[in-house]
Amino acid sequence: MDRILVVDDDPLILAALSRILQSEGYEVITHTDPAQAAKEEGFQVVLTDFMMPLLNGVELLRTLREKNPRAVRLMLTAAADFRTASEAVNRGEVFRLLGKPWSLSELTSAVRQAFEHCRLVEANERLTREVAEKNAELTAINRDLERMVVERTNGLLDGLISALDYRDTETQWHSRRVSLYSRRIGEEIALSGEQLEVVEQGALLHDIGKIGVSDTILLKPGPLSPEEWVEMRKHPEYGYKILAKMPYLHEASLIVLHHQERWDGKGYPQGLKGKEIVIGARIFAIADTVDAITSDRPYRKGRPMSVARDEIKRCSGTQFDPEVAEAFLRIPDSEWQRIRKKVEDMENAENALWAGFTPGKVPNRVAS
Repeated sequence: MDRILVVDDDPLILAALSRILQSEGYEVITHTDPAQAAKEEGFQVVLTDFMMPLLNGVELLRTLREKNPRAVRLMLTAAADFRTASEAVNRGEVFRLLGKPWSLSELTSAVRQAFEHCRLVEANERLTREVAEKNAELTAINRDLERMVVERTNGLLDGLISALDYRDTETQWHSRRVSLYSRRIGEEIALSGEQLEVVEQGALLHDIGKIGVSDTILLKPGPLSPEEWVEMRKHPEYGYKILAKMPYLHEASLIVLHHQERWDGKGYPQGLKGKEIVIGARIFAIADTVDAITSDRPYRKGRPMSVARDEIKRCSGTQFDPEVAEAFLRIPDSEWQRIRKKVEDMENAENALWAGFTPGKVPNRVAS
């Protein structure tokens, strides 16, 4: 039920106000002593006289506001006190000011509007809470959907990377190593959060465009002819076209497009120079060179990290971004050993998974 607190030091006026408001259907709490009225709680509207002993109407409303901040405030005042009381309205303490003597219609209309205002404020707060809760739910749903899309996309891309690795057996697990190497270099130059994720994704997917290169070229044991090199050099563009259509991988696709560019502008496919090349591709160029030098190949054994360091130092400012090269050189060898061991463990785990595989029987991980 709507409750209104009415305060007036004149008992006759207070009784008259109480009868009128009760007849309108309100629950009325009355006080002639403003000090006692100041202790009340749990009402939606307060109607008080302005001129009262010990505590005037403005002072009472200020006190009540502390315990009843949402209560709508109305005040009665005689014509002689109207100017003083109107200051209370201007300071935002009073919703409506009523003159004495009041008219019945003005009084009931003011009280009705006060309760309607109170209900509207409550409804607004409730709807705001509900909207905030729904937005939070929607955000959580969207976050879960995005996570599922990311997981499924990563799963698909991981399968494609595996397919490329098995197609080019000389470089199996190369993509995993360079992606982690690139992330570590990114950390060294103070990249973080999504920036690191993009660098890792771009490095992992750098050769995805080789899907579009024929096996006769990709798997050719000897040197490529000039015509074959023209076709091979299209793989960054092929990879970009595959990935750029996926909003989630758009930034990573630029790394794929630029991963064969050089700091001095002598790379391909666009001949970009310096910082025209995205930072992820500048990082990848060093990670790729390090892995190429330190990994075993059928025609030679992997060489020590010191050889890779000398090469990065020698080509800093020509093939490589000198700032990124300097960051690489600051990282201790133990970090590269740790990353290589991590990838070896992944490789061993996968080999163990498939070791007992026979046609017609799916390994546990795939089945789950």
